[in-house]
Amino acid sequence: MTQIKFGTDGWRAIIARDYTETNVMRVAEATAKWILAKPDGNTKAVIGYDCRFGGEMFMQATARVFAAHGITCVVAHNFISTPMVSLATLKLKASAGIVITASHNPPSYNGFKIKDSFGGPAVPAEIAKVEALIPETPSGNYESFESYVSKGLIIFEDLEGMYIDAIKKGIDFNKINKAGMELAYDAMYGAGQRAMRNLLPETTFLHCEFNPWFDGQAPEPIHKNLAELSELINIAEDIDLGIATDGDADRIGLYNSTGKFIDSHHIILLLIQYLHKYKGLSGKVVNSFSCTGKIKNLCKHYGLEQEVTKIGFKYICDIIVTEDVLIGGEESGGIAIKGHIPERDGLWIGLTILEFMAVTGKSLDELIEEVYAITGSFAVERYDLHIDEDTKQRVISNCKGKAFTSFGNFVIESEEDMDGYKYHLGNDQWVMIRPSGTEPVLRVYAEAETSEKAFEILEATKKVILS
Repeated sequence: MTQIKFGTDGWRAIIARDYTETNVMRVAEATAKWILAKPDGNTKAVIGYDCRFGGEMFMQATARVFAAHGITCVVAHNFISTPMVSLATLKLKASAGIVITASHNPPSYNGFKIKDSFGGPAVPAEIAKVEALIPETPSGNYESFESYVSKGLIIFEDLEGMYIDAIKKGIDFNKINKAGMELAYDAMYGAGQRAMRNLLPETTFLHCEFNPWFDGQAPEPIHKNLAELSELINIAEDIDLGIATDGDADRIGLYNSTGKFIDSHHIILLLIQYLHKYKGLSGKVVNSFSCTGKIKNLCKHYGLEQEVTKIGFKYICDIIVTEDVLIGGEESGGIAIKGHIPERDGLWIGLTILEFMAVTGKSLDELIEEVYAITGSFAVERYDLHIDEDTKQRVISNCKGKAFTSFGNFVIESEEDMDGYKYHLGNDQWVMIRPSGTEPVLRVYAEAETSEKAFEILEATKKVILS
């Protein structure tokens, strides 16, 4: 029996090895029992899938299990994004939303995300309940997908259209269109492609075709995966903004008019600036442990409360649904803002930045300089070290045992271990070591005044921890 464990954002596994129809049905059965055990008695669920291989088949398998348990399933006619499922879960008053996706993971993976009735990730305590209910084998005799459709237990809805209507109401497209800016969008062969064609059809589009293997590349919107978008913007010279979204379109990557990558640390700061200074909105700012310390500086400047969480948007979402939150964001490109669902949404965030530029008449670089005038300039860089498990465990053991006092010339002044190991090196510099929750990777992050200095810290750290 394959042991199934949920990571920072759902269960993910390699297709045909552990991610099989049988195992998906095991997870679906546990999820169905969790839904039925909820005190509200709600027996409706939304189920979607993104562009990955087998998505429709795994969606149908999940729906068949749910329907056999008497749960009415609302599904789309085609692939949709995670934010579309989350929004539909909230708007249709469903008990839960399920997304068949492995998000930004390599194309050999697929996954299973659970959204709760509020339209965001189910909190860790609820996920633990699902894990505890996973059977060794699927226990039911399930009818065909078509049979449950005929019985009205599986219903088709235009969930993408519902999302497009919401984004047209939430984003000021009049100002965007009047500003006459040029936009480039890279869907990374992911689930945001049709929505963006509908919203801004004059955009320059990249990788907006159906390709279940993502052309062999992990659909994670980080610079090393977006060379074509960066080069296109640099060559074109008339594109004002580049937006990229990951496989299920809940994460964002951003580029300025010269093709320079703008990371999530800067995006979060830009959103604080726009939503609070320009739009007059307030609320707590919540960010994950791996984010820049400049968020604290900007929040202090504006008198906004800030809270740092463990890594994983579910921890941020838990605060969003219980408190007044302005922005919740992660280093990895997942950001939610007030006025929308408590969910990461790459398209919504990208278009909000575009709206910021349209409202102010400023370029992205000018808006960043406006933030730097308050926080000072900075750069955060990251290494993903693909190392064997023994080496990874040795590094983590050394971190736990406080074996490190310096990384080259960078002396450790203090350390934190909320989620991973963050070492403060003075002058607002730090380095952080954390094993990935979904891949055989050790992630190392560093912040400094410049990108060059951040990479210097990363090199020094890599040399020490792997020696």
